[in-house]
Amino acid sequence: MQNVAIVAGSSRSDSQTSKVAHFIKQTLTSHHGLDANAVSVIDLGKQPLPLWPDDNADAWPAHEQLLSAADAVIILAPEWHGMACPAIKNFFLYASKAQLAHKPAMLGSISAGVGGAFPISELRASSYKNCRLCYIPEHLIVRDVNHVLNGVEAESEADQRLRDRLAYNLDILLGYSQALAGIRDQIDMSIPAFTNGMS
Repeated sequence: MQNVAIVAGSSRSDSQTSKVAHFIKQTLTSHHGLDANAVSVIDLGKQPLPLWPDDNADAWPAHEQLLSAADAVIILAPEWHGMACPAIKNFFLYASKAQLAHKPAMLGSISAGVGGAFPISELRASSYKNCRLCYIPEHLIVRDVNHVLNGVEAESEADQRLRDRLAYNLDILLGYSQALAGIRDQIDMSIPAFTNGMS
């Protein structure tokens, strides 16, 4: 059975990003056949990480355990002022190759308006280098987030298109998860000379 960890990267305790994360969890269980116990949501608004480095980050051990057990990861980043918000950037200072290396991940960006593209390019450019997370080619941009992914039935044509895109992306993510499972066992990640990715 495949395990999926969804990271809701907003620092707000009751965020639209968290709503999207739980909608994706429900989609994975109801439409893609995963057991509810195999899909976890790491909500950085409800279980925040202090600014790194911090040896007293009480939430990190639980997050680390879920990430280590995951076969695939979904990273959701709200767009604030045209950027990925600080909570998700800080998350990548904690997460390392020990938890994430050579695991497939789908990026998702959340916007209350018509934006959302910038966090995708920002995280594709910078977040994977040291943790070796493997982003799949497909991503999700949730625009007008207050009016989509709210219930069982789509509220509009745009909502339905987004749900269809999400289902398509999740099929691809789970396929990558199966394909990369054997690769992780073949890679020696203990070589000190290559601890970090190349800049």
